[in-house]
Amino acid sequence: MLAVDVNGQNLAIYHLDGGDLCATSNVCTHAFAMLTDGWLEGNVIECPLHAGQFDVRTGKGLCPPIEEDLQTFPVKVEGGEILVNLG
Repeated sequence: MLAVDVNGQNLAIYHLDGGDLCATSNVCTHAFAMLTDGWLEGNVIECPLHAGQFDVRTGKGLCPPIEEDLQTFPVKVEGGEILVNLG
């Protein structure tokens, strides 16, 4: 995982098994916590504050206390750089 700030937005970049890259907001939707301070297992990130979990590929909240899904962003690699579409 890598925490980055892009145009004032806190993002998390995840390098998944198999080489896929995903990007989400780095701030948990339940309470202010940086997800990159948590634990990534497979495609699931666990928030360090209250153990809420998200699927980083879709942003879907997977268990309580998560009530709101995480924002995700399309990612591609071009010329050795990671590009994130903030839309």
